[in-house]
Amino acid sequence: MKTANHCYQSKPAEFQHQWFVVDATDKVLGRLATRIATVLMGKHKPTYTPHHDTGDFVIVLNAGAVKITGNRKKDDVVYHNYSGYPSGLRETTMRSMLERHPERVLEAAVQRMLPKNALAKRMLTKLKLYVGDSHPHQAQMPEPLPL
Repeated sequence: MKTANHCYQSKPAEFQHQWFVVDATDKVLGRLATRIATVLMGKHKPTYTPHHDTGDFVIVLNAGAVKITGNRKKDDVVYHNYSGYPSGLRETTMRSMLERHPERVLEAAVQRMLPKNALAKRMLTKLKLYVGDSHPHQAQMPEPLPL
């Protein structure tokens, strides 16, 4: 007797991309980034397929108001940006990044939790970060993201 031991592989025509909105005010950075990365990859869906972009869109409001836990975390975490040229390494602490571009801290955390392949760039384009309370995506009717 032959049994069917096949895994389900979803097809791109079957994908339904939803829109979610989340308010990042006083949410812990790592926990929020983990949940956002899971939704961007599509791992919260039963139709998840690793080699397709099955994830949903995520709108983050008040991205600069995330909560950073730890005593010296803002001074200890250093972001590196290398241009590829000699002496082209730029280092920025989390404290200065929060002052200049507060949304980039959450973006960097989410980006580092995504897979390191070609799909990660496409997944990251579905992340919409805003420092304020408003966003221009009202027409998509986003639902609140359960955390």
